[in-house]
Amino acid sequence: MKKEKKPELKEAMNDELKSKLFEMKNQLKSEEEEKAQKRKEETIMRKKEAEQNKSFEELLNESDLNWKQYKS
Repeated sequence: MKKEKKPELKEAMNDELKSKLFEMKNQLKSEEEEKAQKRKEETIMRKKEAEQNKSFEELLNESDLNWKQYKS
């Protein structure tokens, strides 16, 4: 007795439909990559903006220098 091979979905779809689905997949992938890049750029901009808006006290507190040795 031979086992009948069940037709797979990819065999049942025509080539045009396959190509459209692959094209949609690639388009969605590129859109997701663009969104991720934009989020990354926005995060960098927010960090730079926060750094520029720091007060003098915050900058001194973050400094690794021992400011007491410069105090007279």
